[in-house]
Amino acid sequence: MARFRDILKNKNFLFLWLGQIVANFGERLSQMALVALVYKRAPGSTIEMAKLIFFIVIPVFIIGPIAGVYVDRWDRKRIMIVSDILRGIFVLFIPVCILFFKNFIAVYVIVFIIFAIARFFFLSKMAIIPDLVPKEMLLIANTLSDTTRLIATFIGIGVAGVLVERIGAINGFYINSLTYFISALFLSNMVVKKIISHLKEDILIARDAFKKAIRKSVWTEIIDGIKYIVRHKELQFVMKNFFVLMAGSGAISCVIIVFIQDCFGSVTKDLSLLFMFLGFGAFLGAMTYGRFGQRLRKESLILTCMLASGFLIFLFSVTARYVPNLWLSYMLMLVLGFSIGPIIVSLNTAVHERIPQETRGRVFSSQECVINIGFLVFMFVSAYLAESIEKVWILASCGLLFLFWGTLGLLFDRKQFLKG
Repeated sequence: MARFRDILKNKNFLFLWLGQIVANFGERLSQMALVALVYKRAPGSTIEMAKLIFFIVIPVFIIGPIAGVYVDRWDRKRIMIVSDILRGIFVLFIPVCILFFKNFIAVYVIVFIIFAIARFFFLSKMAIIPDLVPKEMLLIANTLSDTTRLIATFIGIGVAGVLVERIGAINGFYINSLTYFISALFLSNMVVKKIISHLKEDILIARDAFKKAIRKSVWTEIIDGIKYIVRHKELQFVMKNFFVLMAGSGAISCVIIVFIQDCFGSVTKDLSLLFMFLGFGAFLGAMTYGRFGQRLRKESLILTCMLASGFLIFLFSVTARYVPNLWLSYMLMLVLGFSIGPIIVSLNTAVHERIPQETRGRVFSSQECVINIGFLVFMFVSAYLAESIEKVWILASCGLLFLFWGTLGLLFDRKQFLKG
């Protein structure tokens, strides 16, 4: 049976793995630097924070359908290297815009471009792994890649926040740029079978993909998703809970950043450490569920974890605001992550179980579109409300809504069980 050390003996995969670790840390550093930049420009503004998150998320809708065409047609190694180099260059434009032109609109445009390029990199990375390792080692390669990404994210976000707090946002961007160039250097050492590319055909295919992406707009995706869910009642529970989870996450996302800054008096340090505990808890929760939760009924588990997550969000909000204690907040974030992890795993598994193979692509696309729209809409609603309502009550209300949703679902589920 293949082990992690066996797959790391494959030099091509090793270079991809090392590049992923370096680039992942650079991304966390860039995110913390952007948070610090927004804080410096507009301290305590949830609206400005929502704008930043919007430009990070929106490339998923616009660039996603087009990026896949290039990834399937062009040399994936070259796409990844060029993506890293371009991201390294564009990251350097952010300090230029701030220091010399004082133009924050340009920063948002650059952020959009960087995360649009990231879509090409991510899809290429996912597609290139089977070209680097033998088929019998594919599972262990994907496991190592995903596990490393999660661990690097937890550690990276904690280190990045502390580092940005000490060296400043501008220096953070310089280091981030360097990490992309180092990643490109690692990737350039991979040996991969080349894909023959015909430029004229590539341009025509890309043009058709762009036209289809425009015609099949966000609203078309939403309508398709709703129609499919209406026709298939077994999916309604899953999609409702996915939407509630993402809408609630959107409502919390930008408010909690400013809330933590206000409560603990630092711009990125405490924020990043709290998110590190949250992520580590989610990882532990997912792993524990995967190991011991196979016999549990998914619907009951999802609703129970929703209820617990709501209570923990409420408790974190109130204690952080009125009796701020970092270690208490760390522990609450850890347990909150532990509650959220099984929800995500269970929902993803339930989707796979309920969707036939021939319709997965369309349904996954619709699902991603619907839940991300929910995330963005509720993010902006809560950001505007936070300008006039105390942030603690917005977060506490989101917690109570999760708690109410889980409790109501369990009661209804129990009535249905007793009725049956």
